[in-house]
Formats: sequence, C-alpha cells, structure tokens
Amino acid sequence: MDLSGKVQGRHLDRLAMVYVRQSTLRQVEQNQESTRLQYALVEHAQRLGWAQGRVEVIDDDLGRSGASAADRPGFQRLVAEVGLGHVGLVLGMEMSRLARSCRDWHQLLEICALSDTLLADAEGVYSASNFNDRLLLGLKGTISEAELHLLNARMQEGRRAKACRGELLFTLPRGYVRSRGGEIVLGDDEQVRSTVQLVFDTFERYRSVHAVLRYFVAHDLHLPCRANAVTKKGELEWHRPSRTALAGILKNPIYAGDYIYGRHTPRAGPVQPRLSNEPVVLLQGRLPAYISWDTYERNRRQMAANQTAWLGIPRGGDALLAALLVCGHCGQRMSPAYLKEKPHRYTCRNLARGYGAPNCQSLSGPSLDRLVTKLMLQALTPSALEVRRRPEITASSVVALG
Repeated sequence: MDLSGKVQGRHLDRLAMVYVRQSTLRQVEQNQESTRLQYALVEHAQRLGWAQGRVEVIDDDLGRSGASAADRPGFQRLVAEVGLGHVGLVLGMEMSRLARSCRDWHQLLEICALSDTLLADAEGVYSASNFNDRLLLGLKGTISEAELHLLNARMQEGRRAKACRGELLFTLPRGYVRSRGGEIVLGDDEQVRSTVQLVFDTFERYRSVHAVLRYFVAHDLHLPCRANAVTKKGELEWHRPSRTALAGILKNPIYAGDYIYGRHTPRAGPVQPRLSNEPVVLLQGRLPAYISWDTYERNRRQMAANQTAWLGIPRGGDALLAALLVCGHCGQRMSPAYLKEKPHRYTCRNLARGYGAPNCQSLSGPSLDRLVTKLMLQALTPSALEVRRRPEITASSVVALG
C-alpha cells in the first residue's frame, strides 16, 4: 500500500515497469543477491496496488554501464514507453540503477513529469511533478553521477599503484609469455623469438618500417600472435605481416626490457586513445629484453624522422575526384598520383602501404574526370531537373487535393 497517497487510479490503469541493471557481466555472475533484490521489486509494485499481470520487468541492460543511455536498449525502451503514456510507475532498486548521467536522468524526469509517471525506489514513491520530490530526485541523480567519477578515480589510482609495483597485468606483446608464477618472460618458442628479433635486425639494416614490411613479404614471413578468442585463447597463430603490426613492435618499449603503464592517454568520445610521450609508470630494466634502450630510442627517432608532415588535402591539383573516389575492390579511398610529364592517375595503394601487396587498381585520371563531368552536366540540364521535380510536384498536388 502507498502510504504517501501518490498512487492514484490513473497510475494503476497503466503499467508498472521494474528496471534491472548491473554494470558488468562479472557483477551479474558474482553479485547475484543484488540482482535478486532488483527482481523482488515486482512484489513491491504489487504491494503498491498493481496487479501481477500489469508489472513488467526490463532486464535488457544487465552487464551494461549506466554512464550513458547510448548502449542501453532497455533504458531506451523504458523512456519510450514512458513518453507514450503506457507507464504509471518506474521502479529501480536505487536511482543509480536507472542512470549515472545527469543528462539521461533529467531527461527521464522531464518525460515522467509530462506523462504523469511516478518513480519509486526502496525508500519511497516520488512524483516528478512535485517540487520537493523533483528536488530530491535531482539530488539523487547528481550523487549517482558523482559516485561514478569517484569510482573511476579510485580504480585508476589502484591500477597506478599496482603498476608502480610492476604487478599490473596487461596483454603481452609478441615474443613474451607469462610464467606459472605470473612473471613476464621470453617465449620458449625459438621461431617466435627469432622472428621478433628479425624485425629489429631488419629495421637496423634498412631504417624504414615499409622496407621491413617489403622484406617480410618478399621472404613470405609471418608474425606470431597469441589468439584472444575464448575457444582459442593463448594458442599461437601466424598472421600476415602489416605495417601497423611492425610499427607496433618497433615502438613498444617493453622490447627494451621496460615495464610501462600509461602509454595511451584516454580521450573523450569515440576518438582512439592518443600515444603519450610521457608514460605514467616506467620501470626500466624490469623485463627480459630483445634490444637495448639506446637502440629503442634510436629506432624511435628514425621512425619520427621518416614521417612526412601532413599538410591536408591538396587543393591545387588537376584531379577532379581527389578524396572522393572509392576503390571497388577493397572499399578504401583512392588517391591521385601525379607523374612527371604524364597525366594523373587514380590509384588504390592501401594494400601496398599496409601489407606490402600490389596496388588494387589504377585508372586513367583525365578519362574518368571527363566521364564524371559529362554525367554531372547531363544531370544539371533543365530537362533532367524537370524530370526530377515531377514526383515532388505530383506529391504536393495530391496533398493539396487531400
């Protein structure tokens, strides 16, 4: 029974939705009591007056973080149902189960206020239309978001402290394995060790990542890799060499015997983490090495010197379709190539750059430019524009007649 008197008949005529969420799959497996308590809110809804058949459980977000609504289909469905006026009560074990983002939380509150939907947790029933309840709910949402930042800061500090002792585990690069005692050692496979060493020896000789790639391709050599799939985890596999993989080996200071943490600086949004010049933790000489620290620094300076400054997309060339043409074989962008005293050509060099393979294809630039220009001018003639406008005119006429 609702002692506050907020639950009315108009609320009981609609659904009561119980939102169940755990942040990670590990919590779902290990913190089963919390999950059971959240499912038990169905009985709480029945005590408030809802019939058993009018209580619906949304548990689509088990194992998903509440930091954002973008990856929570269950929360999105809940907000949609509330906005459609199908829900009279939203129940969560605590407000942090519903959202740990003030933006998502206040959006839900606004929709609940507009649709006259109540919210409830283990402590009481709240109306988003009531000033005092709205103030309390806002504070609960702010505290939930602040807790998330505190938890993240605590976890990061714990990881850093563990890394300072050299005890933080991470995915090992090629050529290293973890012993039964948890120590990082060189792999016991002689072929793996010799292949990794060959990468450094070849770079020492040719001083270019692309030259190393061409050498591996010419001699039909592959790179060792430990599988990460659940069914094959830890199994040794041999993959096709790529420019990215070779550069990753040459740039990784672990091959110089250094334990390192914090090489990548996190960035907000979907942008990839940025490689940091100053790692958070660097313990030199803690691990078995393939090369010396001086060799690693020399290699890094050489790779930096080999890079060409990117000046943006050329805007003064003759190519009409620069940065617009897509290769029909691999789906990557084709770029114009300007040769001395010869017309430009559109070439797909992505496989050549990344894997040392032949170019996908190459096309005559002027011929393709003339064809595209001709088709564009045909599409912009008055007769062609009139044909394109006819469906719009017909549709507007039908609407006007309707």
